[in-house]
Amino acid sequence: MSHINLSAIHQRLDELSKLKKLKDDDSIKQALQKRGFSRRDFMKWAGTMTAFMALPASMTPVVARAAELSDRLPVIWLHLAECTGCSESLLRTDTPTIDSLIFDYISLEYHETLMAAAGWQAEHNLEHAIEKYKGQYILLVEGGVPTGDTEGYLTIGPHGTTGKQSAVKASENAAAIFAIGTCSSYGGIQAAKPNPSNSVGLSKVTDKKVINVPGCPPSEKNIVGNLLHYILFGTLPALDVFGRPKWAYGLRIHDLCERRGRFDAGEFVQSFGDEGARLGYCLYKVGCKGPYTFNNCSRERFNSHTSWPVQAGHGCIGCSEPDFWDTMGPFEEPVGDRLYDTVLGLGADNISDKIGIGVLALAGIGMAAHALIGVAVSKKDEEA
Repeated sequence: MSHINLSAIHQRLDELSKLKKLKDDDSIKQALQKRGFSRRDFMKWAGTMTAFMALPASMTPVVARAAELSDRLPVIWLHLAECTGCSESLLRTDTPTIDSLIFDYISLEYHETLMAAAGWQAEHNLEHAIEKYKGQYILLVEGGVPTGDTEGYLTIGPHGTTGKQSAVKASENAAAIFAIGTCSSYGGIQAAKPNPSNSVGLSKVTDKKVINVPGCPPSEKNIVGNLLHYILFGTLPALDVFGRPKWAYGLRIHDLCERRGRFDAGEFVQSFGDEGARLGYCLYKVGCKGPYTFNNCSRERFNSHTSWPVQAGHGCIGCSEPDFWDTMGPFEEPVGDRLYDTVLGLGADNISDKIGIGVLALAGIGMAAHALIGVAVSKKDEEA
């Protein structure tokens, strides 16, 4: 990580610290203290976030400072065609986490679910925020965007503004744009065949760079982590081919799954509730799409890091992948050997029945090779 310019980061944070707090009566530091989080708790969280974003441990104090300054940047959050599950993921925790508290105390200028304003006042708040913080605000958009002849399927506010019009206008002067959730990233379930509303992801309706944070929903750390990255560096993170931050979506679910050892050993659940399910066998044969899905659920988990679908006994449905509703279904059936359009290419799957045999065959070949080498070395020693 020698390419990280710490002096530039400190300079950026110094500049942020000089900005007027958007909330005069409170701060993130005070809010955390009121909720019973000690400085030690906060620094432990900062250390976790530092590792989470693949930054060196020495940057923990810098990440902590960035979090404390996150209330200096205005945020506009738009709701389009969605279920509000992404906002719920971040805010509806049984015990508020540091992530959700930080989000509570950033300057959230517009969020239809959380704000008290409605009707004309809400419309005015959005227009005022876009104009007042032109070129400064961070835009987060939740939900797919209906387009074409069906653009009017989604209208918002007393002016009857379409979702597409709102998204395009808000994107024009945003400092950074994040598509929160799979619907905003790729269209989501709204875009499932036959896509009656002609819904698309946010990046399809704006020419500005959009960072996709997919998931149905994404974890709170994937949301807050991207905000922190922007605060730290003032730039957008390295992205994969589908516009996702590599630090969060660089590995497959399969790579860190606690059932991976069972997969490698050829031990599979054959049907829900069988003996294999009780023993924690791999869920591939009952439809787990973990080998084809890029996300950090198996490391991050949900509900205050308590659990995640695979741990609870149901396979991954691939919700952070483009067009998952069409390409990953049926969700409780294995992919088998059909042609399968994944990041790994067409036909990239292996039939699960062959995995155990393959592992044993490879082991047998390895042992045979080892034995042959041993005999050859022994003969050579005798001749010497």
